[in-house]
Amino acid sequence: MFNLILFGAPGSGKGTQAPLLVQKYGLIHISTGDLFRHEIQNKTPLGLAAKAYMDKGNLVPDSVTIGMLRNKVEAHPTAAGFIFDGFPRTVPQAEALDALLASMNSQIDLLLEMEVADELLIERILGRGKTSKRADDQNESTIKTRLQNYNNETLAVATYYNSFGKSRKIDGIGSIEEIFSRLCATIAPANVG
Repeated sequence: MFNLILFGAPGSGKGTQAPLLVQKYGLIHISTGDLFRHEIQNKTPLGLAAKAYMDKGNLVPDSVTIGMLRNKVEAHPTAAGFIFDGFPRTVPQAEALDALLASMNSQIDLLLEMEVADELLIERILGRGKTSKRADDQNESTIKTRLQNYNNETLAVATYYNSFGKSRKIDGIGSIEEIFSRLCATIAPANVG
């Protein structure tokens, strides 16, 4: 099993690159954003709780996030591996993910951190908001709060995995193909697939 964290600020391109990586390496993509949106769309108690936090640009509590994630991972016991997108967002979540994977005799093999300047991230998210109609993608103040949360809290996850030699930085600026090529060149030494 090969497990990859596709990491970066909102708007860094994780959602664009993840399907390409799934196709190339045969991994299962787990996007916490997609999990949240599914729960919200179905108006489940977890979804309604998550929506209240997301609408303010705040992080969803670990108990909600980890519960959804555990269900998704356990639903695929024979998977070749997973691409985690949007999770973990805090060091305690990273530790919880490590514990979950360890209970399955697995681990995180690599974290790929997609780097993009904040100004470009805001531009990308506002552009995405015009087509997605997501409220949290259409309000610049909310976007800035999300980026501030990322820089103050989430970025520590890359440092955490770097302490195990598992974190790599990827330039997230360029065409979709150029960025994908950089990701694959970094994954290749791990002998995936």
